[in-house]
Amino acid sequence: MRTVGHRQPSPISFAASAARLAEGARFNDEIHRLPSGSDSFVPKGVYRFKTHAEANQHQLDNLARGMASLARDRR
Repeated sequence: MRTVGHRQPSPISFAASAARLAEGARFNDEIHRLPSGSDSFVPKGVYRFKTHAEANQHQLDNLARGMASLARDRR
């Protein structure tokens, strides 16, 4: 395994940090700049599942469908 970078995890503290908030906002902005950053691939609505496995399968099916759609649009 190769280590890339030396970022240390942020300590958990009682008081909020403005620097950490700004860092999180920058990260969020960068995620939304990705080609699929604003898509969750799951259609809006209320879903009820009998099991967690069924919910996970629904999520995976929608993710695969969304990724295929992005790949098709790029061609």
